[in-house]
Amino acid sequence: PQARIYAIMSSPFDNIMILSDSYKTSHWRQYPPNTTKVYSYFESRGGKFPDCCFFGLQYFIKRYLVGQVVTRVKIDAAKKLINSHMGLGEMEHFNAEGWEYILDKHGGRLPIIIKAVPEGMTVPVKNVLMTVENTDPKCYWLTNYLETLLVQVWYPMTVCTQSRAQKMIIVDYLEKTGCATGFLDVMFQLNDFGCRGVSSMESAALGGAGHLINFGGSDTMPALVMLSEYYGLTFDKMLGTSIPAAEHSTITSWTKPGEVDAFRNMLTQYPKGLVAVVSDSYDVYNACKNLWGTELIDLIKNREGRLVVRPDSGDPPVIVCELLEILGEKFGTTTTDTGHKLLPPTIRLIQGDGVSYETIPVILQAMMDKGWAAANVAFGSGGALLQKMNRDTQKCAFKCCEAVVDGKPRDVFKDPITDKGKQSKKGQLKLVKQGDTIVTLTEGEGSPADDLLVTVFENGTITKEWTCDEIRARAAISCKAGSI
Repeated sequence: PQARIYAIMSSPFDNIMILSDSYKTSHWRQYPPNTTKVYSYFESRGGKFPDCCFFGLQYFIKRYLVGQVVTRVKIDAAKKLINSHMGLGEMEHFNAEGWEYILDKHGGRLPIIIKAVPEGMTVPVKNVLMTVENTDPKCYWLTNYLETLLVQVWYPMTVCTQSRAQKMIIVDYLEKTGCATGFLDVMFQLNDFGCRGVSSMESAALGGAGHLINFGGSDTMPALVMLSEYYGLTFDKMLGTSIPAAEHSTITSWTKPGEVDAFRNMLTQYPKGLVAVVSDSYDVYNACKNLWGTELIDLIKNREGRLVVRPDSGDPPVIVCELLEILGEKFGTTTTDTGHKLLPPTIRLIQGDGVSYETIPVILQAMMDKGWAAANVAFGSGGALLQKMNRDTQKCAFKCCEAVVDGKPRDVFKDPITDKGKQSKKGQLKLVKQGDTIVTLTEGEGSPADDLLVTVFENGTITKEWTCDEIRARAAISCKAGSI
């Protein structure tokens, strides 16, 4: 495996005993007497998208669960915090005996088995995606103690799912307007601009990595760290590439009369390759018609590369079409096999404002209606790509479905009369293929040989790792050219 190049610094948050909901610290007293096993599962109960592209669990396992995660120092720290935090002093709620047993009996390694869908696999909603169970009968309480941490996989999974859905939209419009759908034609059509718009750098890493399962353009460097550290990304196969690009400060610092000089500087500082320039600081129409399209047109045409003009205000489906008309008049166009106009390779647009799953098809449809090919524009998306979602976007939940009590397994489930959508599954689960679809078998049905769930963690050890290449291959979508 690739040597780790980024050290994870010791942190007070690196304590598995406090990486949970507070009330779970009291649950060890609440199971039936003589409980020896708790078996639980994670699923998407429905939501915005009909399928989920599973991604991100490997990070949580390697970052938080592998090896000795329970130590005497961490037990003492958790004991002080939890017993101060929980209740009103009437009793101690911290399960000191249980955690000390894990330290003494298992060397601080968690006696748990996790099975999960191979990362990158797309699974219809309402199916099991992960199961968790204890391997030591004295640690029955541990299974659902880990729920809080493990359920956070909802976030990279949902980003990955939504990004993949956006990829399907973009490929559809590329094909409908006669554009190629090869690797380079698709991979940089939706770029991650979301690092500043998320709640933390860990969120940026998780969400940004989820996007890079589907695309290749990103300005979120923490995602690259995550993929290199936890998914075997090597720098000779770099995903998430970016290009030199201007922001408003680097343009407006030249002042309004100096905007053309700022633009010229971008072309001369980067004489080859792609360069993107925000062009709406003052008057985007003047910038496209008179600056890019007149004063600098020869420099653009003779440059070894491509200028990408970025508007950053206005109504996206309107502004994109208006600017394409101006640039088309100035730079000329060719037509695709479907008769749609295409700017020359030296110039394109990137729309990075107001871009989301909902607006991308609106913009592309407006372009197609006015005779423009989808390949004329790439997209950048920030908060809508990495932040505008929550656990209920895909209705993610983790529920116990079997327990062993007095040596006998029993089905465990919930079935609230006030919301049948929250009914949970019963018994031992298997995820299997039936014809062209994937279904969950419950109550121990089916053959273990048919189960698509793979053991990925057992007793402190990661037992199966997936690489970026494997995950991307599973997540690929179909197109006329094959898959991408």
